[in-house]
Amino acid sequence: MRSIRPSLTKLIVFIVVTLAATGLLAVTIANTAFTPATHYAARFTDVTGLNEGDDVRIAGVKVGQVDSIRIADRSQAEVRFSLFDKRKLPATATAAVRYRNLIGQRYIALGQGPGPVNATLPEGGTIPLRQTRPALNLTVLFNGFKPLLRALSPQDVNKLSQSIIEVLQGEGGTVKSLLAHIASLTSTIAGRDEVIGQVINNLNSALDTINARGDEMSTVLTQTQELVSGLAADRRTIGDAIDGIGQLNQVTGGMLAESRPALREDIANLGALSKNLDDSKAVVQHFVQFLPDKLNTINRTASYGGWFNYFLCRTTGEVGISSLGMRLPLDNSQPMPARCQP
Repeated sequence: MRSIRPSLTKLIVFIVVTLAATGLLAVTIANTAFTPATHYAARFTDVTGLNEGDDVRIAGVKVGQVDSIRIADRSQAEVRFSLFDKRKLPATATAAVRYRNLIGQRYIALGQGPGPVNATLPEGGTIPLRQTRPALNLTVLFNGFKPLLRALSPQDVNKLSQSIIEVLQGEGGTVKSLLAHIASLTSTIAGRDEVIGQVINNLNSALDTINARGDEMSTVLTQTQELVSGLAADRRTIGDAIDGIGQLNQVTGGMLAESRPALREDIANLGALSKNLDDSKAVVQHFVQFLPDKLNTINRTASYGGWFNYFLCRTTGEVGISSLGMRLPLDNSQPMPARCQP
């Protein structure tokens, strides 16, 4: 017969682990803490939706939980809560019931109001009604949004609801500042009533003028549309032209870059030429002065065509054939013709 000890051991371990897990789950669900705590109370005019075990937070951080809720003085709600780690509250502490999420869960948000900083609220003390704020009544608020909510999808309704809660709960300073700016803007507009009226009158006059020129405006718009349509139809050609201009710029830039040294040298030589002309200005002046007469003489010489006619007056020299060893002198004894006379 086999021993049942191993099976019994496994059963006991299973039971212990199950009980431990169940206890941990129960503690988590019950939102119970085992650290030392201090207990306080707060008076509210309305705590609808707040339940025992809900969170108590400071600056969004959980620091305690709600212990009990009861009626006090027939018309008020007294909420008793505990703070973990023996945390103390200032005497000017404030408490507000806020929405934790859109399914209705709430929590108590603690803060510090104006007053002495070092004074503390004794353990078991109560935050008075003047230092507390009830939760926002969303039922009354969303009843005013019925026409809008009917046209929205459920996801949009959830986003809108969350935004309204974030703005109207916990953002009082922002809302107050916004309303103050709106009031200031309204007062400024009211003080400029005459100027605004004049602007509106001027706009009416301008609109009347435009209305009287309806045919011209229609023609302008039609021509503008035709121009835009033409440009759109020729967009490929215009694009090619722009590309061609870009290529021309590149070629021109390259040509200028290549010819820049030669241009620099030519400019330097022009400077030297200018200096030479200035140094020989007397010769240049004489040349320019007698140039017309010289040109007239040359013109008569070249009057028969694209060549010059010359008359040989006299020659000197000899003609030889080197291979034959012959040399004949030119006859220069004849008298000079009359036209060659000086």
